[in-house]
Amino acid sequence: MSAAPGAKRDIRPVSVASFAQAKNVRHDDQHNEVEGLLPVIADVFGAIGITKDDVDFICSGSTDYLIGGPFSFVMALDAVGVWPPRAESHVEMDGAWALYEAWVLLQEGEIDAALVYSFGRSSLGNLNEILALQLDPYYVAPLWPDPVSLAALQARALIDAGKATEDDFARVAARSRKDALSNPNAQVAHDRSVEELLAEDYVVAPLRRHTLPPITDGAAAIVLAAGKAAEAWGGDNPAWITGIDHRIETHALGARDLTVSASTIKAAEVAGVADGPVDVAELHAPYAHQELILCEALGLDNTTAVNPSGGPLAANPLMSAGLIRIGEAAAAIRSGRARRAVAHGTSGPCLQQNLVCVLEAS
Repeated sequence: MSAAPGAKRDIRPVSVASFAQAKNVRHDDQHNEVEGLLPVIADVFGAIGITKDDVDFICSGSTDYLIGGPFSFVMALDAVGVWPPRAESHVEMDGAWALYEAWVLLQEGEIDAALVYSFGRSSLGNLNEILALQLDPYYVAPLWPDPVSLAALQARALIDAGKATEDDFARVAARSRKDALSNPNAQVAHDRSVEELLAEDYVVAPLRRHTLPPITDGAAAIVLAAGKAAEAWGGDNPAWITGIDHRIETHALGARDLTVSASTIKAAEVAGVADGPVDVAELHAPYAHQELILCEALGLDNTTAVNPSGGPLAANPLMSAGLIRIGEAAAAIRSGRARRAVAHGTSGPCLQQNLVCVLEAS
């Protein structure tokens, strides 16, 4: 196995040893959460020939709001099998943040391997109502603004500031969904021209259907490895996490400039995005215009392949889309398509909270 790249920030080398995801679908009415996770967990272990007994820690990401029941993550553990008892944790967030928690524990040196997984079935309820519940409880949530309307405010701010046009939004969507044709796990994929997309009616001006994420049911899992586990499971071309950070901004939408992502800029600085060229960027930009904001915040140029998997415009399983970005970035390195990649996850309205992860080949 190749050696880990130099630890520029005195961090312990951790690799994404394995990644698996469910095929993303509009509505899965054949399986519950445990049944949907079982094949994903089997795949992520099977790809490197290990079992649950080979990992020292488990961390999951999900939200009870989507499932409509309390402590749903406890039930989901049946997909892994946690008897005899083992160290486990959960974040009520996207799995990208569960991966961050596991990465921090690996930095302490007490464990060498961790399983991270996440799941979400967006089709079960009314997302407009569910997502409104996470907004400012005093001034915004009582108005019940839907997520598309909030994203439209951000898109309009971009246009009014002269930073982008509706044509730019359509170009992002056209490229993403064309790239998704080569992704067997994508939900939405097609080859349509920008002109065809711009002929669509508005959903909420200035956003048309092609600029919006699909409603998706899905799940994903990653095995992180360090030390002897990384040596044993890394293969010939491991993907190493060389920097990771996340930041959050205020709930108050009117108190921040929606045309920039200050939290992404700071997270990118700490993670070291600018320390070298970026071959591939997997960005959790649920709305087409948000990709433009994130590319600027990360300092990416036209030499970087952005969302070659199709990104969240091709499939957007809530609570898993950010973790999938890390997995897809790692897959690009392991396949030899990239030497250095950046993955990004987001949470909250209008890019409120952002996580940035830098991955490199040996």
